[in-house]
Amino acid sequence: MKLNIRGENIQITEALRDYVEKKVGRLDRYFDNPVPTEVQVTLRVLRGEGTIEVTIPLPNVLMRAEATDSDMYAAIDLVVEKLERQIRKHKTKLSRKMRMAAGNKVAIRDAEPVTVIDQDEDVEIDIVRIKRFNLKPMDAEEAVLQMDMLGHNFFVYQNSETNQVNVVYRRNDGRYGLIEPE
Repeated sequence: MKLNIRGENIQITEALRDYVEKKVGRLDRYFDNPVPTEVQVTLRVLRGEGTIEVTIPLPNVLMRAEATDSDMYAAIDLVVEKLERQIRKHKTKLSRKMRMAAGNKVAIRDAEPVTVIDQDEDVEIDIVRIKRFNLKPMDAEEAVLQMDMLGHNFFVYQNSETNQVNVVYRRNDGRYGLIEPE
């Protein structure tokens, strides 16, 4: 795995570079073949908080994770944990698609935990609650107000102009985002 490590508002010391290479290099074990592209690692310090962003461009998917902590080494550990979860989740999804294509369909009933066996380890997906609701036609502004009123981080609604299902969500910077289908 080839790493491109750069720093913003931080001097990349040899110890920090070695730690990043050691921790992010551990992700190699999840891939059958070496990662063919360059992994982008950006370290930045802003207001005393260390942030690390890692992007792994793969042929059919882009793995990206970001973590912030007052200690840069702790942020590195957090981002590696996030990437490991993403990779395991992606591998599980691929193996599930392969099984479904072969005719072995997995059904989720009564919100019971489903265990999916991965070649590296067992991954258990716990769906503990299924919620159904009617989508009310509204505009994005009303959806944001509903989301804030409920205290949620996202809100699913039917766009009154397009009649499509949209999602508004609160971003980490405090602003809002909108997800629309193509």
